[in-house]
Amino acid sequence: MVHRHTVTGRRAALTALGALVATGIPSAVAAEPAPPAGSLPSSAQTLGADRPSAPVLRALQRDLGLTPAQASRRLVNEAEAGTRAGRLRNALGNRFAGAWLRGATSQELVVATTHATDVPVIRAQGAKAAVVKKTLRDLQAAKRKLDAAAGRVSTRDTPLWYVDIPANRVALEATNKAAAAAFVKAAGLDGKSVGVKVTADRPRLLAEITGGDAYYIDGSARCSVGFSVTKGDQQGFASAGHCGKSGARTTGYNNAEQGTIQASTFPGKDMSWVAVNDQWTTTPNVRVEGEQKVQITGSVQALVGAAVCRSGSTTGWHCGQIEQHDTSVSYAEGRVDGLTRTTVCAEPGDSGGPFVAGVQAQGVTSGGTGDCKSGGTTFYQPINPLLRDFGLTLRTAAAQASAPGDNVTRAWAAGRVYEAGATVSHAGVRYRCLQTHQAQGVWAPSRTPALWQRV
Repeated sequence: MVHRHTVTGRRAALTALGALVATGIPSAVAAEPAPPAGSLPSSAQTLGADRPSAPVLRALQRDLGLTPAQASRRLVNEAEAGTRAGRLRNALGNRFAGAWLRGATSQELVVATTHATDVPVIRAQGAKAAVVKKTLRDLQAAKRKLDAAAGRVSTRDTPLWYVDIPANRVALEATNKAAAAAFVKAAGLDGKSVGVKVTADRPRLLAEITGGDAYYIDGSARCSVGFSVTKGDQQGFASAGHCGKSGARTTGYNNAEQGTIQASTFPGKDMSWVAVNDQWTTTPNVRVEGEQKVQITGSVQALVGAAVCRSGSTTGWHCGQIEQHDTSVSYAEGRVDGLTRTTVCAEPGDSGGPFVAGVQAQGVTSGGTGDCKSGGTTFYQPINPLLRDFGLTLRTAAAQASAPGDNVTRAWAAGRVYEAGATVSHAGVRYRCLQTHQAQGVWAPSRTPALWQRV
């Protein structure tokens, strides 16, 4: 009888509401009335935040300094806040300037707008309003100018830039002020509109040419398995692109033949996926402590300020908070856009491992600064773009009904990745997406007000 290994590996530490007030809001985008109490699952129930595993709670207590009750409350608050933020994003339209969480238990949701007339609408959803000068679209447009400039000039001394939503500005980290000023000028931006931090920190990739656990690429480089995925009938797992090129052979934690890297993107993005042989079986599990696991139920993107945990083959299971989405990092090996910055620590060999918010997949470890002794910053490649680019389906505890598509059709389908704000039709009704995610077969719009709003 052939022994079948899971993709996670025995020793590999994986990385795996109501109606809106109409003031200042066109009636066409006002929220639908809330369904009768108890008729549909809450956001926390849909996303599994109301039933967290013990390892997740212990890691949040250890790394964020929370009590058991605070850790549980934080996960529920974050799940509910994501839905409220999505409804407000849809309602505010072009005036939306971002949303983020504050407080030890993420008890405060802050939503920004450029119009003071939107304040009553935001408060009606139980959120704190912030009136700012620039919309989220304005900030994203400014960051794209820096992205474009990075293709023309060296970013060796300006290794990091991103949209800082709470500060309502684009931020840049540089080794010196002169380099920052030159980069901003090359992008055609006003120096006063970009926040600059001078720091000696340089993000590095977290691959390692050394022996150890997890999985190996061509018998040398070591990385960490991310999330189990499928493509049609083919099983495999997602990981970081810098771990290896397409065609490279992989072996498991036990040096048994495992599979082949089918596609790899780096730089630009930091994503790859490995197709495994029939001696390995994918599972929805992420390894956390020892032999304990967390089962992934979806890929709903968490808000800035939300708690997030990471598993890796070098340092194991650690937690922190999301600081920014859509961050550009200039590694020595090349620039990567669209990463998420976190306060979670990591070390070489953790690359490719999974980031998880509760039981929702967030991304695979890319690189960072610092270590897990003194603390540090780690960046992850978001999982939803990876699934979309490679046409993969995330392996979850919930059954899926169909394969990923190109998201062109407006008809809802399980397996497709939907961005916040996307519209679909389902059973003759139009819905707008509240939170970026890959659709699960059990998450039809009519049953998941946590993820979809009827319009």
